[in-house]
Amino acid sequence: MLSLYRNAFGGLSRQVWLLALVMLINRSGTMVIAFLTLYLTQKLHFSIIDAGFVMVIYGIGSICGTFSGGKLTDKIGYYPVQLWSLFLGGIVFLMLVHVQNYYLFCALVFFLSALGEAYRPANTASIADFSTPETFTRSVSLIRLAINIGWSIGPAIGGFLASRDYTLLFWADGLTNIGAAILVFSFLRTTRRPKTDSQAIKPIINPKDSAFRDRKYLFFLLLTTMYAIAFFQLFTIGPLFYKQVCQLSEIQIGYILGLNGLGVALIEMVLVYKIEGKFEKLYLISFGVALVVINYIIFLFTHNYAWLIVGIIFATFSEIFAMPFMNAFSIERSKPHNRGQYSGLHAMTWSVAQISAPLVGTQTIAYFGFDALWYILGSFGLISAFGFIWLKRI
Repeated sequence: MLSLYRNAFGGLSRQVWLLALVMLINRSGTMVIAFLTLYLTQKLHFSIIDAGFVMVIYGIGSICGTFSGGKLTDKIGYYPVQLWSLFLGGIVFLMLVHVQNYYLFCALVFFLSALGEAYRPANTASIADFSTPETFTRSVSLIRLAINIGWSIGPAIGGFLASRDYTLLFWADGLTNIGAAILVFSFLRTTRRPKTDSQAIKPIINPKDSAFRDRKYLFFLLLTTMYAIAFFQLFTIGPLFYKQVCQLSEIQIGYILGLNGLGVALIEMVLVYKIEGKFEKLYLISFGVALVVINYIIFLFTHNYAWLIVGIIFATFSEIFAMPFMNAFSIERSKPHNRGQYSGLHAMTWSVAQISAPLVGTQTIAYFGFDALWYILGSFGLISAFGFIWLKRI
């Protein structure tokens, strides 16, 4: 077993490990988003529809952030984009803790999301720069490992903090963002790969290289968006369902969400190492997407805490099988001079989901109840799963 883990983590560059460390520090503070709907309804006493629109604003900001982040990455490089998105995002977190006005809160949430999501395409481009084609998927998985260790720590601590004072979540997120920015400034600015003579010559860009002309990739993005909408509800509407319907405490909610991150942290790297290259990526993605549907079936039939844990385990394996290979598929279709654009569009699918998920979720719950939402999300998951199979066959 130790040999298996050593082989799974072996051969990755020092720079990728540094990126993973930055991500671990950053995501250990991922508390506010997991509890934002609860904060808005329980602490600020906004209605559930108002809370849903705040999440919509967050999603709009993330679309602007990922698109501009991809453009800026291609123009000025991934280092400054990562540095300033982390640092300024931390400042906005510290500002939000003092805001109770609904419209000002929406405005700051927009800037927070735009700054935070600009980090993603820059991070993906930097992983590609410091990896070989053979190690890229495992490098992505290492970053995701850091994300999920942080995610397992963050909500668990967040549930503890929220049970005492919701404003502590904003302080924790703000300070960890600033800490991650300091780490980027201290280490990654001196580890950027020097350009070779061939890279120093600006390539002639063919308009046909645009990701917007890649029809197969655009269809891939549509399917990814549908999956992302289904998956995101676990972390936006899920906490509300756990609290209002299942009557769980904030600490129990934190444990469930943290279990997802812990499961990915323990399993993903080894599983990717064992199956990479043995199966078609789109088939693995399809299998992973289908697994999230099981979680919503469980939501429909039981509110028992043990079964909710079983559901999050299926959602965890959904993430493990789907997301690393989605990233790999995206990068494989790009070229060095348009990698930021491809990465930005892929990140935008999750941003679109951040808009659609709370909007669909809160409106459906308000008018039809939670069960209707689980039917809708299950249908999204199934359509997406079969779509990825069809995409492979064409």
